[in-house]
Amino acid sequence: MSLKIKIYNQTAEEVNDLELAENIFAVPVNTELLHQAIVAQNNNSRQVLAHTKTRSEVAGGGKKPWKQKGTGRARVGSSRSPIWIGGGVTFGPRKDRNFKQKINQKMKQRAMFIALSDRFESKTLAVINEIKLSEYKTKAISNILTTFEKKIFSTDRRSLLIISDGKDEMLKYSIRNLQNTKLINLDNINLLDIVNHRNLIMTEQAINAFSKRYNQ
Repeated sequence: MSLKIKIYNQTAEEVNDLELAENIFAVPVNTELLHQAIVAQNNNSRQVLAHTKTRSEVAGGGKKPWKQKGTGRARVGSSRSPIWIGGGVTFGPRKDRNFKQKINQKMKQRAMFIALSDRFESKTLAVINEIKLSEYKTKAISNILTTFEKKIFSTDRRSLLIISDGKDEMLKYSIRNLQNTKLINLDNINLLDIVNHRNLIMTEQAINAFSKRYNQ
């Protein structure tokens, strides 16, 4: 049995049907694989920001604070000692930590197919024939998306990912100020963006190119 999805125009009116590849949009759920792929992508994009200096890196401490004997105080060799305020930190976080996690290409693809299959099954995937704007105007694209949310997704809470087939500067700059809305190119499609947005809109050319890429 073939999978079919409706194609809509910019006013959310049905214009045609599109046949979907079963190996992409009818993949059974594997929660363990999905979790592993999400964790791996999060770890691989993690930035190491926390960094402390050891006693060899902090400034100062070149001179012995006081003489070794005769002062009545404990002997000390440098103000860079970790027990001094402003001294080095012992066993603190370092920026050379590596959180990278390997996951093979087939697992990544399978996880993304599972996410797309879930969007199709839950009816949170919509296909639009094209998105064309006549001017750089946020309100214009917002009206299109609002129409889809009301007619197709039946929601008033925006959480929307849009995947286009090519670079469109007018669409990019018109959409960038909308909250809870993200536009990505087909070449940048990834698992995290799909699962982090409740609804997904793909252009007809994008979904055809995506299916062709993985069915050659």
